[in-house]
Amino acid sequence: MKVGIIGAGTMGRGIAQVAASAQCETVLYDSFEEAISSSAASHEKIFNRLIEKGRMDEAQKDAIQSRLVYTSELEAIKNCDLVIEAIIEDIDIKKQVFQRIEELVSDDCIIASNTSSLSITSLAASLNKPERFIGIHFFNPAPLMKLVEIVPAIQTADSVQNQIKDLIDGWGKVTVKVKDTPGFIVNKVARPFYSEALRIYEEGIADFATIDEAMRSVGGFRMGPFELMDFIGNDVNYAVTESVWTAFYYDPRYKPAFTQKRLSEAGYLGRKSGRGYYDYSEGSQKPDASSDSQLQEYVANRIVMMLINEAADTLHTGIASLEDIDLAMTKGVNYPKGLLRWADEIGIDTVVNSIDVLYNDYHEDRYRCSPILRMKARDGQTFYQNT
Repeated sequence: MKVGIIGAGTMGRGIAQVAASAQCETVLYDSFEEAISSSAASHEKIFNRLIEKGRMDEAQKDAIQSRLVYTSELEAIKNCDLVIEAIIEDIDIKKQVFQRIEELVSDDCIIASNTSSLSITSLAASLNKPERFIGIHFFNPAPLMKLVEIVPAIQTADSVQNQIKDLIDGWGKVTVKVKDTPGFIVNKVARPFYSEALRIYEEGIADFATIDEAMRSVGGFRMGPFELMDFIGNDVNYAVTESVWTAFYYDPRYKPAFTQKRLSEAGYLGRKSGRGYYDYSEGSQKPDASSDSQLQEYVANRIVMMLINEAADTLHTGIASLEDIDLAMTKGVNYPKGLLRWADEIGIDTVVNSIDVLYNDYHEDRYRCSPILRMKARDGQTFYQNT
């Protein structure tokens, strides 16, 4: 198998590392020479670090590097069996690139996008053979993160879906299949982790530090939402939120927050800019969280209930299977539990009542309870025991 990767940014070079490590001849292309040289240097540094840690030896490093070709000539992909695009999230630019790729590769070559939020069906439509197109969404950093979302377009041939799933599974990844829906599984289901935290802050209920502490200590998450947004970058996180909100016809459940928009506008992007929700300049100290345990429990409960509701609605609308939804959230973003299994543990009645309390307080469609939760509560069912 010969694999071409389009785009030598962080994600592209990570996917290239994965493919080459899985015995695939790999061509990493970028139109910028600087990105190519930077990728080669980055891989050299990563492999040397793995050798120092005893996870790789010199022979393995040499073998992987012998399978990696770095190029600024797009024609180098012409003999590839699979080409994965990992460039800027601009649908028009991507379509132009795919049309150029299709001119170069054979009719049997599978063409894929690593997009995190754009329509796979729309991208496929730019090709003369859309049945060869599919979404293969890796998570950053690709060599470390196990999850890969496999997203067929409406046009994608079944044989392509099966071939790609077998291939990526063979690369040692955990694959989940998801309908071509805005945000796929992870970026859709995770929206309340950020948006509900921002809503709680904007209402003056709790500050950033308290909300983060609540989600760590009470919720069991590795990072709080504001820490995580600062890590991801407020510009990136806001762009995904706005994209999902727009793509779902401005459903209030995905409505962005002005707090994050203003921080993005100010250039307070998080760790990469030195300031976001927190100050990362030298000598700065993180503010203390409130020690009010009841407040923390309220915050964690409210955000977790909204996450469960989103996961339940993702199942209700047939976007992905029960198992794949929970697998995606534990393997893709390291949630402490699968959200639908978590709902079973809490009790479906409790979840429904908690969401209904929010709806009764706000009377906003944002807090509508997913029908599947209400039906299971009515019938005394759970997600796992009744499947």
